[in-house]
Amino acid sequence: MANHKSAIKRERQSRVRRMRNRMNKSRMKSAVRVVEEAIVRGTVEEAREALQKAIPVIQKTAAKGTIHKKKASRKVSRLTRRVNRMESAA
Repeated sequence: MANHKSAIKRERQSRVRRMRNRMNKSRMKSAVRVVEEAIVRGTVEEAREALQKAIPVIQKTAAKGTIHKKKASRKVSRLTRRVNRMESAA
């Protein structure tokens, strides 16, 4: 445990940031999971709708610094590709 006043404050700040990052990441994972479940079920309209809701959540998570910008782009790209492939197969 930290002993110096500045170290105690730093530990408190780290705890708050860690919880905030966990919350943002959890929200993003849930949005991605909804899209993936719709893809597995094979409902094109539901998957497209879920993707439109997930994209801003992913981008906001990156904007807050919880994940890297390029990781967010990669996630959006891969999800979009999967939904588009599902549409073309249907």
